[in-house]
Amino acid sequence: MYQLIKNILFSFDAEKAHYFSMNFLRLCCRISLIKKLITHLFRAEKSAGVEVMGLHFKNKVGLGAGFDKNAMYLSELEALGFGFVEIGTVTPLPQEGNDKPRLFRLKKDHALINRMGFNNEGADVISQRLFAWRKKNPKSRLIIGGNIGKNKLTPNTSAWTDYVTCFKKLFDYVDYFVVNVSSPNTPGLRELQEKESLQLIFTQLQTENQNHQQPKPILLKIAPDLSLAQIDEIIALKNKVKIDGLIVSNTTLDRSELITDTSTIEKVGAGGLSGKPVAQKSSAIIQYISDKTNRQLLIIGSGGIFNGKDAAEKIEAGSTLVQVWTGFIYEGPTIVKNIDQQLSHNTQ
Repeated sequence: MYQLIKNILFSFDAEKAHYFSMNFLRLCCRISLIKKLITHLFRAEKSAGVEVMGLHFKNKVGLGAGFDKNAMYLSELEALGFGFVEIGTVTPLPQEGNDKPRLFRLKKDHALINRMGFNNEGADVISQRLFAWRKKNPKSRLIIGGNIGKNKLTPNTSAWTDYVTCFKKLFDYVDYFVVNVSSPNTPGLRELQEKESLQLIFTQLQTENQNHQQPKPILLKIAPDLSLAQIDEIIALKNKVKIDGLIVSNTTLDRSELITDTSTIEKVGAGGLSGKPVAQKSSAIIQYISDKTNRQLLIIGSGGIFNGKDAAEKIEAGSTLVQVWTGFIYEGPTIVKNIDQQLSHNTQ
C-alpha cells in the first residue's frame, strides 16, 4: 500500500510532499478513533524498552533531527511508534534556511540530498509549542531530544552563545540535547568540530547545565567525513568536558560510488547526502569509536537504516539506540514496527 502512496508522493517536490504527508497524518490523528487505529497498526509491541542516560526509551528506534524541525508532529510520530523524536535543528532566532528547492531524492541510491540550512521557527516559538504539547500530553512516554545549532549570521567565535541560548530556552521541555556542529549546509559550521571550538561550546553548556538540580544529557552529532585523527580528538575531549554521547552520523559530502548518473548529481548541486550511501561509513565510525572506548561511550547510530538488519548492524558495531530519517521516507510508517520486531527477534 505504501509503495503506491510513495510513487504518488515521489512525483512531487520532496519538501512539499513531506509537509503534505505530515499535515494529512495530523488531520487524521485529530479523529480519536483513527488515531487509535494508527497507533494499533504501527506501534512496536515486542520491545521491552531500554534505560539510557537515565531515561526510559520504550524502544530503540528514534527519528533523527531535521524531520520535525519545529516540533509540530510529536503526537503523530508517537502514534507511528517512535521511541524518541529529535526536534530541530533549533536556532536562537528564526531563519528561512537556504533557497528552494533544497531537498532532492536519489531514488536509485535510496538516498536524499538536502541543503535545508537550519530552517526553523526559532527557540522562542518552538519552546512554547513544546510547553503546550507537554501540558496537553502529560502521560506521553515519548522521549524528546533537542537538536541545537547556531544562526547562519552568528560568527563562529560567538557560536557558543547561540548554543547556550537554545539550551536555556528548551531545557524544561526536552529530555536530552544534541549539539549539531556537523551539518554541511551552514557555511563554516563544520569548523566547530575542531577540538578548541567543541571544548568551548561544551564547557559553557555544562556550566549552565550544572545550574539545574537535574542536569540533562548533552550529546554531540558528528559528520561521517571526519578523519580518524579528528575522531580521536573528540574521544579525548570527552574526558575534559562532559560529552554524554555521540550521534554517528550526520550527512556526508562524499558523492563517490553513487548509482545516480553524474549529470543528475551535478544538477542537484551542494548538500548533505543521506540514506544507503552513508550506511557503511557510519557503521565503520561507530565500530571505531566503540573499540577505542571499550563501549563505554553512548552512541546513537544513524545513517542508512532502512530495516531491522541495518539497525542490528549499527547495534552490533556499538550503538545503543538508532535513528532513522531517509529510511522512513523510503520505507514508510511500518519502519519502526519492522525494525523493533527484528531487533527483538535477534535478542531471543
